[in-house]
Amino acid sequence: MKKIVFLMFIIFLIVIMSTKNNQILIPNEAIRIRVIPNSNDLNDQKLKSDIKNEVSNYLYNKISNVDNYEDANKIIAVNLNNINAIVGKHTDDFNIYYGSNYFPKKNYKGVNYGEGKYKSLVIKLGEAKGDNFWCVLFPPLCSIDEKKFDGAKYKLYVSKLLNKIK
Repeated sequence: MKKIVFLMFIIFLIVIMSTKNNQILIPNEAIRIRVIPNSNDLNDQKLKSDIKNEVSNYLYNKISNVDNYEDANKIIAVNLNNINAIVGKHTDDFNIYYGSNYFPKKNYKGVNYGEGKYKSLVIKLGEAKGDNFWCVLFPPLCSIDEKKFDGAKYKLYVSKLLNKIK
């Protein structure tokens, strides 16, 4: 019985260690985007979604072929007036911040998004008290069609994308 327990413990340790080694961590040189709506009211959440889609698509078209953090950062910074105009088409009550902003820890489909301050574009709508949207703008993880990938395929795709920009 002791041999079986010991063997199961060894197998458990091997599984734990192999899982840790296969984790994908988003690099510190990532640029995130966050859109925080006024509230959780249906109209506010729709506004958040519309702005998120339009700004993300606009920036994706600008940085989709960029393979380094410095160039992506410059492109976003140069386009802040255009981003302001995009958001301004939808509402007058907003603030945009581009710089170092806090993000909580998140795990999505096996990819770890660490807690901390990250370079990011944060769009606050109204009182910014609703459930927010955020993702990694560079490398362009926001552009991944999530419906197309299950957990394992998503993790593999993200891993390949991250290796491409290193």
